[in-house]
Amino acid sequence: MTEKELIESGNMKMEWARNHMPVLAIIREKFEEEKPLKGLKVGMALHVEAKTAVLVETLAADSAQVAISGCNPLSTQDDVAAALDTRKNISCFARYGCCTSEYYEAIDKVLDIEPDITIDDGADLIFKLHT
Repeated sequence: MTEKELIESGNMKMEWARNHMPVLAIIREKFEEEKPLKGLKVGMALHVEAKTAVLVETLAADSAQVAISGCNPLSTQDDVAAALDTRKNISCFARYGCCTSEYYEAIDKVLDIEPDITIDDGADLIFKLHT
């Protein structure tokens, strides 16, 4: 699969998820208007898949800078990660099947933005932050 096809596949998954998440759509509209996170940096370590990507887009729609890595290398969807990485205010460092050192390098890249807010599923990001 080419990079363009990979990104298009991720975009299609994200569009499907976006269309089935009406509450998050309402929150996104509100964030776009009020910008409660403007200027803040959000660091995330979550399962990188379509539903999570819609959350990431919602936070970035508010002008927050968002960096995300996977919290499990076996749950990352590379097409969604590639699509996310094309979005304004979003950096995605997740990759399916990465080795342990690559996994922690991705978490370090998220922490390099010096996040004001962290969202973590598994506590690896939080652990690195506090050590």
